[in-house]
Amino acid sequence: MFRMIAILFGISLLIASCGSGTGGSYELVYSMEPAAPETGTPDGTSGPPARPKIALVPKGTGIAYFDYAAEGAREAAEDLGVELIYEGPPGADAELQIETIERLIDRKVDLIAVSANDPDRLVPVLRKAMDQGIKVVTWDADTEPEGRQLFVNMVDPELLGRHLLDTLALTMGEKGNYAILTSSFSAANNNEWLEWIKTQQRDYYPDLKLVDTVATDDDLEKAYEVASRLLDDHPELDGIIGNSSVGPPGAAKAVREAGKPGRVKVVGLSSPNLMREYLLDGSAQMSTLWSPKKLGYLTVTLANGLLRGKTPADGELVEGVGHIRVAGDTVIMGEPLDFTAENVGQYDF
Repeated sequence: MFRMIAILFGISLLIASCGSGTGGSYELVYSMEPAAPETGTPDGTSGPPARPKIALVPKGTGIAYFDYAAEGAREAAEDLGVELIYEGPPGADAELQIETIERLIDRKVDLIAVSANDPDRLVPVLRKAMDQGIKVVTWDADTEPEGRQLFVNMVDPELLGRHLLDTLALTMGEKGNYAILTSSFSAANNNEWLEWIKTQQRDYYPDLKLVDTVATDDDLEKAYEVASRLLDDHPELDGIIGNSSVGPPGAAKAVREAGKPGRVKVVGLSSPNLMREYLLDGSAQMSTLWSPKKLGYLTVTLANGLLRGKTPADGELVEGVGHIRVAGDTVIMGEPLDFTAENVGQYDF
């Protein structure tokens, strides 16, 4: 059956790292040596800088998922000889992210790569950057197409959303009431996954019922608090999906403390390190993820190529990442992997 295949397809794939946490303050986490001056081409015209300055902007600093992405970005910067700036707001806030981008424009970086907190509100400042000759790439979470030149996506959103619902359906026996913990209602990637979760339920699981969807703001403590309220407000609840990295561990902790491990099933997007204890004690049944570290590496690699006039190609092999898929102005890195009590011990990230 399709849905059973979708549940099992990711198990054989390998990924590198991920996680989540809470925010701090504005922080320039990493910057290499200052960029070298621009060099000219043989015909005397101006070419790309010898050492381009690439700014990687996460949804928020202090979130381990993005810290892992920054590790991969740093490795790519060192391999490629580019200057990397990693800077973002203290939490998943669009207005503070706009302020970050304004500062990066003032610093005259060559390219801004941003995981967008809002697909619409960031467009004006990103268009301002492009008007000043700064190239713009989105990664992890997209803006409207007019706000960037390339989107680096982790996985195909339809495949992922449908797969998340399949994993929950498997653990719940394809019937019962469930709720969703989403990152925010303004994040484009989370909203797209939400729609495919709901579509998969309508298409294949008539005996599942979605009773509530709540936001965590990518904060682990808030994820625990809203999950606890869900359990209080819906005593008939049978399952919870978390579609951002803090959702599943927050939900699993709430389920454990409510004395309902195994009674309320927990699945969703999170790392093996965040989910290990909950998978092993039965407070959660499955977590799913890709490699944020590879995503950071891929983003900087493609950004550097874009600055040098190179367009990514469908099926291209990116060293350290693998073969990528390209559809129009969107690059898809790969496929997700499922973690369970049986295999979580094989991973450390």
